[in-house]
Amino acid sequence: MSIDDPRMPSDAMPAYRAPRARHMLEPHRLLLMAIFAALVFCAIWYMRWDWLEEYRWQLLAGVGETLVLLFSTAFVGFLLAMPIGLVQVTGPWPLSWLARGFCTLIRGTPLLLQLWLLYYGLGSVFAQYPEIRSSFLWPYLRQSWPYGFTALTLSFAAYEGEVMRGAFAGVPKGELEAARAFGMSRFTAFRRIWLPRAFRRALPTLNGEAVLQLKATPLVATITVVDVYAVISKVRQATYLTYEPLLLLALIYLCLTGLLVMAFRAFENRIPTRGA
Repeated sequence: MSIDDPRMPSDAMPAYRAPRARHMLEPHRLLLMAIFAALVFCAIWYMRWDWLEEYRWQLLAGVGETLVLLFSTAFVGFLLAMPIGLVQVTGPWPLSWLARGFCTLIRGTPLLLQLWLLYYGLGSVFAQYPEIRSSFLWPYLRQSWPYGFTALTLSFAAYEGEVMRGAFAGVPKGELEAARAFGMSRFTAFRRIWLPRAFRRALPTLNGEAVLQLKATPLVATITVVDVYAVISKVRQATYLTYEPLLLLALIYLCLTGLLVMAFRAFENRIPTRGA
């Protein structure tokens, strides 16, 4: 007998309460919006913003550099994270040991230290070999961007590799055995069942890791990569202002974070959740 069956006694019907709609006109939301509007008014009226006209194009270029670093390192890092997580679940044990050691090393040391070791350490080693300086790679190896890209990519791969390890291990083995029983090869079962199910489990955490990756990009300014944080630092040094540039920087990162979270949520809503 189903819940919708009229023969079911009324006292056996489970209590159901429709969720209360959340409106923007609730008192606490109105209070927060009023406080935010007051802060914006005070910032516009009492602070100096005449420098924006001079540095606006540099700020836009810095935001673009930040976004390029974010998406390129997150994309390549996730491509590396999938095999890193997979070999920890399936083996063989030498690759599993190397993957665990890589994740432990990267996650156990500060990202700033890794960045400096690559740029000041490895970059100095490259400069000592005439063969490297005379090769076609030297114009790229002498720049700071490849080292920032490498450090951010390896960091994202290590953290997301652990996430993918848990996601792969969390997929029920019965589903994989059923796929093999239907005659699927190992690669087909991985491509059509194991990887999609693991990706769906890891997607909420991937959202958080992408936000953390965005907040880690300002570290590349310490090796002369001109992102939006480096532009704001230049503004502070040139204008002797502190609060205005930092408030603008906070607003920029807040907007980028909000857009990133909204994009991930929209993507999550487009993926079926049955059996996830």
